Amino acid sequence: MLRRLRSPRSAVPAVIVAVLAASGVAYGIADAASDDRDDRAAATTSSTTTTSSTTATSSTTTTAAPTTTTTAVPVDDGVLERGDSGEPVAAVQRRLAELHFDPGPADGRFGTGTLYAVQGFQKLAGMAPDGKVGPAVLEALADPPFPAPLVPNGEPTRVEVDKARQLLFLYVDGGLRLITHVSTGSDEEYCAGGRCGHRAHTPEGGFRFMWRYSGWRESRLGKLYNPVYFTGSGVAVHGSTSVPTYPASHGCVRIPMHIAEYFPSLVARGDAVYVLSGPGDDPGVPPSNEPASPPPSDPPTSPDSTTTTTSTTSTTSTTAPPEATTTTSTTAPLPIS
Repeated sequence: MLRRLRSPRSAVPAVIVAVLAASGVAYGIADAASDDRDDRAAATTSSTTTTSSTTATSSTTTTAAPTTTTTAVPVDDGVLERGDSGEPVAAVQRRLAELHFDPGPADGRFGTGTLYAVQGFQKLAGMAPDGKVGPAVLEALADPPFPAPLVPNGEPTRVEVDKARQLLFLYVDGGLRLITHVSTGSDEEYCAGGRCGHRAHTPEGGFRFMWRYSGWRESRLGKLYNPVYFTGSGVAVHGSTSVPTYPASHGCVRIPMHIAEYFPSLVARGDAVYVLSGPGDDPGVPPSNEPASPPPSDPPTSPDSTTTTTSTTSTTSTTAPPEATTTTSTTAPLPIS
């Protein structure tokens, strides 16, 4: 467990009290020496003053001593969270990687990548995805749930998207390669380009990966990083700087940016994609043929509007992604889809 040290807040006041008490004693001694030259009554008063100072010193010393002995007491709150660092964090990162999540490098720094990986594991384990590693999460990491395939008879290399748990599973040659936290369509209606009634829906069923673009692709509702499309209407798996724990996109499947850096290299054109409403759902069989046409100039996450957009698309290849589309727009990009 990460241990934090609480600052000894009471130590500073105790030091001040001790200094003031010591000053009082010195003042009393000087005053007594001066009074010896006066008459007996004055000497009696001086004696009384000295006695009072001695009493105050004794009381102050008794009070300050136990306060200063409580400094720098380590406090263990039993929780690792974003911003923490150290070997306990690195151990959690290594364990998440063993379980096919990607927290980023096991550098002992609890950053965004680790946060997303923890949230993904919590969703797999049926926990609230708060992104914090407490005793319950540590116990689950030690004895993790088995991620049963959503499509047991699916193709050996495939992607499964679980909309109920907001998780994506990638299988390569029959083996589980990656589990990641995602955010799919919110299923809310929205307006764009002066038209309303569009629904932010991620379609369910069996699909195949088609076209892809390298880097950022700008659309009228936002940007998509390294998108890999799996529907003819333009729904894609793509990187986003915003991947909340709930469905929030306009239809695409958002994944964390650090995973989007390499995700396209793990999937090929024609690989199966199964999108399910949840475990037990039957997504059907992916189509046997891919659409022969190029990708749409704008995905459904960015419906047509009055904005002028010019696109130039190169011919796709079955072995390499096409050249990036060059897009110019007269409006600033909107939030990411």
